[in-house]
Amino acid sequence: MRFRTTLAAATAVLALAVALPASAQDAALKSAIQQDYDANLAALFDDFHRHPELSGLEVRTAGIIAAQLTALGYDVTPGVGGTGVVAVLRNGDGPTVMIRADMDGLPLQEATGLAYASTVRQVDSDGVEKPVMHACGHDVHITALIGTARQLMARRADWSGTLVLIAQPAEERIFGARAMVEDGLYTRFPKPDYALAFHVAAGVPAGRVSVPLAIHSSSSDSVDIAVHGVGTHGAYPNLGVDPVLVASTIVVNLQSLRSRTVNPLEGAVVTVGAIHGGIKHNIISDRVDMQLTVRADSPEVRTLLLDGIDRVARGTAIALGVPENLMPTVVRSATETTPPTLNDTPTATRVRAAIAGAMGESTMIDEPRKGMGAEDFAYFVTPESGVKGVYFDVGGTPVADLDTAAGHHSPLFRIAPEPSVTAGVEAMVVAAESLMPKG
Repeated sequence: MRFRTTLAAATAVLALAVALPASAQDAALKSAIQQDYDANLAALFDDFHRHPELSGLEVRTAGIIAAQLTALGYDVTPGVGGTGVVAVLRNGDGPTVMIRADMDGLPLQEATGLAYASTVRQVDSDGVEKPVMHACGHDVHITALIGTARQLMARRADWSGTLVLIAQPAEERIFGARAMVEDGLYTRFPKPDYALAFHVAAGVPAGRVSVPLAIHSSSSDSVDIAVHGVGTHGAYPNLGVDPVLVASTIVVNLQSLRSRTVNPLEGAVVTVGAIHGGIKHNIISDRVDMQLTVRADSPEVRTLLLDGIDRVARGTAIALGVPENLMPTVVRSATETTPPTLNDTPTATRVRAAIAGAMGESTMIDEPRKGMGAEDFAYFVTPESGVKGVYFDVGGTPVADLDTAAGHHSPLFRIAPEPSVTAGVEAMVVAAESLMPKG
């Protein structure tokens, strides 16, 4: 598929804006973004949505992004942290700003009925073929990344510093950001002073922007518990140790962590998402496997919950007579884990003011958190990294459709691409330029 490039046209429009007042410059940027969407980004979004790829397997997607950024004149390095792409543009003295977009899809069969719906199937890393869908808006993110790259390249006279763009794999399985960092993102390439990202939000009116001043996303940890027992006939339970009973009691007791261990004003969730054990009605098995997701809004609560799971699993087993050599085995995932995503408040305040100034205060929305979703962007802005991060949201659903909009990770998930992409590009360009002002 051929995507038309409008860099020359955008450059011409933006050149006229240099001598104009701020309001006229904002209008020129909006016009340039719309022109780019009509000529290039709409087709790019369509292609990304039709061809999603699973976490860590985003080869085609990464290739398109690398080609687009190379054509724009960026210094592009593919294959960072697996399929990740890093693009660098040095534009004089000043801060380094990194802009990240995640690019993986989900193992879902799309049921939206859209003309450009995905029909893709892909063999996952576990060897199983699965349907694939962009059910979380990552197609918006990567399309907007290309649009942002084009505008910032065209507007080089308006900012000074170093720009680092990254297309990140495997956000859905929360190991892609860490993989890129471990592969030298902050040593092989310019280390950012600031990191920016946005997420399209199905529950927010299309084109509106929300910039949290503190927490954006919770931590997430996948935990597996193997509950061991002694198998026997279902009619003689006294001759064995029933792991189904032990596992069921663990499920109930785990909820005491939230209700009686954590401050009720702090965010915390322990959910048992899967439980498997047994093979027949009248056989008590010797094992039950449980899969948990654990969410917290602070490192302290995260530690409290994870340590509490160890304690509850062991304590419940002891109370139900499980012998010492058959204590439950609790394993915290080494890969499906991420800290909470916490915005740097002074930087978030600065970014919010810049977006409101350019796009209008009416564009801004103070969207309350509606759950404890996680985001591995946190690995780019850990306290020890010294990188100041801002993660914001861009609405993706027309107001008339908000009441019936499907949530993220649903086979019915859909957003309005034009207002989502154009608002995402505009907000990101304004945010980046506010952090790299011309001296």
